[in-house]
Amino acid sequence: MTETPQRPLRVLAAMSGGVDSAVAAARAAEAGHDVTGVHLALSANPQSFRTGARGCCTIEDSRDARRAADVIGIPFYVWDLAERFREDVVEDFVAEYEAGRTPNPCLRCNEKIKFAALLDKALALGFDAVCTGHYATVVTGPDGDRELHRASDMAKDQSYVLGVLDERQLAHAMFPLGDTLTTKDEIRAEAERRGLAVAKKPDSHDICFIADGDTQGFLADRLGGKAEGDILDESGTKLGTHEGAFGFTIGQRKGLRIGHPAPDGKPRYVLDISPVNNTVTVGPAEALDVTALTAIKPRWCGTPPSGPGTYTAQLRAHGGETEVTAELTDGALHVAFTEPVRGVAPGQAVVLYDGTRVVGSATIATTVRRERAAAG
Repeated sequence: MTETPQRPLRVLAAMSGGVDSAVAAARAAEAGHDVTGVHLALSANPQSFRTGARGCCTIEDSRDARRAADVIGIPFYVWDLAERFREDVVEDFVAEYEAGRTPNPCLRCNEKIKFAALLDKALALGFDAVCTGHYATVVTGPDGDRELHRASDMAKDQSYVLGVLDERQLAHAMFPLGDTLTTKDEIRAEAERRGLAVAKKPDSHDICFIADGDTQGFLADRLGGKAEGDILDESGTKLGTHEGAFGFTIGQRKGLRIGHPAPDGKPRYVLDISPVNNTVTVGPAEALDVTALTAIKPRWCGTPPSGPGTYTAQLRAHGGETEVTAELTDGALHVAFTEPVRGVAPGQAVVLYDGTRVVGSATIATTVRRERAAAG
């Protein structure tokens, strides 16, 4: 297999204002491509500057992106996609939490914004590819089909959040950082050598549209006013109350505010969230063990698999791999784990891999817990 074609392309480089996207754009231009930079204005009120290493898409970020484009020597534009981002990412995020699920807004943004709204507009304007600063690789097989693979450096790999890209989108995707076996410090050093002022700019963390990192506060502002609900143990005994089931995620340990310890003295974790009756069920860590799951809305990075197969799966952006068997049946993906895993929540994405190749991604709908021996 070979890397994406070397012929000069018209490339639209998505520039967030951070160091990764700036270096990616610079590398694309250095490779001889005809590059144009674009910053996506995703906030309807981008008046506040980022706070430390949190947040993005502010006026400060757009200015940083513009300065980087000037240094690289490429044209630069700002495109307003705030309304589309609000509908497809922010409102989806809130609705998922309201339904008791745990979404990943980065996957949704890649699917709906960067490689749908942005890519569609780019193609309409005659561009060949969209370039981003993600750490992943696109390779082309002898038959011309594109495949998404993990980055050369597993420590920086971001293929999990790109698992929603289909073959058409991969055909127009460019990730110049994906085959780089360098540390982030070396990327920053490269940016400094290129004269890019963002070389020392801190990375953004957490959820980009929640600049202060307070996810519960963000959700409370939008879903507040819900009736107080009960925190129950596995037998249905009331242990405490909460101010909204939306404030919890499966596997959560901190912030439960249960007044008295469990009989065995061990920590308790969120096992289930029921928005219907506004209850949160807690229990011991071993009750989180999941042996199988069903996932819906699969998206394949190429031809969908046929029949059962053996893969590895990743369940969170910074999680490890686990061995699974998986089969697509009637549009749903059924996954069984070789060893039980913990903290698997509906709404999360399960991404399947065949070696380093990304097979596809689906949204977890239901899970099967491991049966435990009765107490006593």
